[in-house]
Formats: sequence, C-alpha cells, structure tokens
Amino acid sequence: MTARPLMLDLYCKAGGAAKGYHDAGFDVIGVDIEPQPHYPYAFYQADALDFVTRHGDEFDAIHSSPPCQAFTLAQRIQHRIHPDLIAPTRAALIATGKPWVIENVEGAPLHNPITLCGAMFPDLNVYRHRLFETSFPVAAPPEPVHRELLTKMGRPPRPGERMHVVGNFSGVRQARAAMGIDWMARNELSEAIPPAYTRLIGAALLHALTAPAYALAA
Repeated sequence: MTARPLMLDLYCKAGGAAKGYHDAGFDVIGVDIEPQPHYPYAFYQADALDFVTRHGDEFDAIHSSPPCQAFTLAQRIQHRIHPDLIAPTRAALIATGKPWVIENVEGAPLHNPITLCGAMFPDLNVYRHRLFETSFPVAAPPEPVHRELLTKMGRPPRPGERMHVVGNFSGVRQARAAMGIDWMARNELSEAIPPAYTRLIGAALLHALTAPAYALAA
C-alpha cells in the first residue's frame, strides 16, 4: 500500500483519536453531529450513523467513539438517561465490510475489548482507562501497577500525582501535557482520549491492512 490509508473518524469531537491515527500513518476525516472548530483534519458535520451508512465503504478503516454518557458513573448516580448508540454503531460498521474500532469507557457493552491506560505510555500523566473493541487483532501492553495517586477531581495535579481530566478541572496547560494534546480547550480535553492510544491501535490496523494473511473478523 503506497498511499496513506483513509480513516473515517465517527463521533470525532476535537480529534484526540484522529491525531493518533494520523501519527500512525493514516489520513483522517472526522464526522460529528456538532461543530468541531478545533478538529485538526478534514471535518463533516453530520449524523455519524447516517454518514457511515452512506459513505463507509469509501474508507479503508473506521474508528468510532459513540457517546459514553450512558455508561459513566456520574450519569448513573444522577439517574440521567442517555441513548446507547454502541449496538447500532457496531451493526453499521460490520455492514461496511471494513476493519473497524469502537472506543468507549469502562462499563460500556463492548465485545472482548482491550483496555488501554495512560500508565502504559511513558509520556502520559493520566490513568484514563478506555476500552477498544476491534475487528482485527490488537495486543495491549502490560499495565503497570498504579503507584501514583490520582488527583482529586477539579484541581491541578501535585508532584507525583496523575491528573484527573474531567469536568471543569483546573489546569488546562497541565492537562494538555498529561494527555499529549496541545490544541484543545478545557471542555474538549474532558471528552478526549490521548492520541497515544490510537497510535498503538493504528499501528496494529496498518499491519492488518498490509498483511493479507491477517483475517479481519466480521
């Protein structure tokens, strides 16, 4: 494969996942129902499920990060109801026949996911566990013991702590460094995943795309 493969990034937000795939060797096009003025690559404002149904077969691979609010602890505590878009997203991805990824939070109903943690990546200063269900083989690095304390929600980290980048936290500069993201505002960082995660996923995906012996699971 000579040209960079083209990745469709569904529910893209401000592009944390996209940056990792781009660094791994993909060109990326993002889709989100809301405007994303800080998205670093080509962007379409559209319904993700409608877009992938119409255009999914035009891409080499597809990443999706369906809204996670239905599975977060804070939303469950507050008894807020949010739609679960994981099942319809999975069905739409399978229908394209392309290799795909679904990313979400712990507790989301993903099938045989791997878990990635910031402690697996030496340049990050978060824990931020995220699940990845993939249609191709991916191996997660060993997860180190969590020796550093997690910063209390809302305040910047003290020396020796891992940052908790959620909600209206203090310390955008520290959060950018902790996440490996240098272009996002506070609210965007709260919803992002570190690009290091998808850089690892993207490397495995490139191997699957360029190695015919790899069978892409349906």
